[in-house]
Amino acid sequence: MKVAIAESWQQRLQPEFDKPYFRELAEFVRHEYSTQRVYPPGRLIFNAFDKCSFDDTRVVILGQDPYHGEGQANGLSFSVADGVTKPPSLINIFKEIQDDLGIPVPKSGNLERWAVQGVLLLNATLTVRAGQAGSHQGKGWESFTDAAIKVLSEQKEHIVFMLWGAYAQKKGAVIDDSKHLVLKSKHPSPMAAQWGGWFGNKHFSQANEYLRGHGLPEIAW
Repeated sequence: MKVAIAESWQQRLQPEFDKPYFRELAEFVRHEYSTQRVYPPGRLIFNAFDKCSFDDTRVVILGQDPYHGEGQANGLSFSVADGVTKPPSLINIFKEIQDDLGIPVPKSGNLERWAVQGVLLLNATLTVRAGQAGSHQGKGWESFTDAAIKVLSEQKEHIVFMLWGAYAQKKGAVIDDSKHLVLKSKHPSPMAAQWGGWFGNKHFSQANEYLRGHGLPEIAW
């Protein structure tokens, strides 16, 4: 299975690729792709690390699992391919951006345009069986993505980390908030958002204000 990953990430994550847990994970994933329907397409497993290099990363948005519906997952958290109906969480993200920054809701839910600007759209688990949410959790992906978050926190500064919901906030415990901006809120899923704490969080304007204040380019959300 051929996958793409930016060289700057390949270098920093090579120690993880060499560990026994990752070899076991890779064997599991290969078997799953050969015997089950698994998302995203194999070539897009590391899409988040390919479209947004380590050097370019300015914002990190943490998700949990890839979407498990037909044709949805494209290897970027919360993102779907062009032409695919926007999932409810993504609709709420766009609504908050519209309220926060006045940017109209786009036709496409493909967030690749964010990724190429330096937004790492990282799921905790990078693969999932079709129709089975959480089916690849606990197989090693979480250790791998923890390592990616840790290397960003340790080797860079002035990154904006957006942690939506309890799962992302727990995973973000390794982030050094003395040199990064950590923004927390409820998850944008309809069930969480209806109880308050998602709408009005203004994470997107806060991110741009922070980046601007440190001489870094803003994100065109």
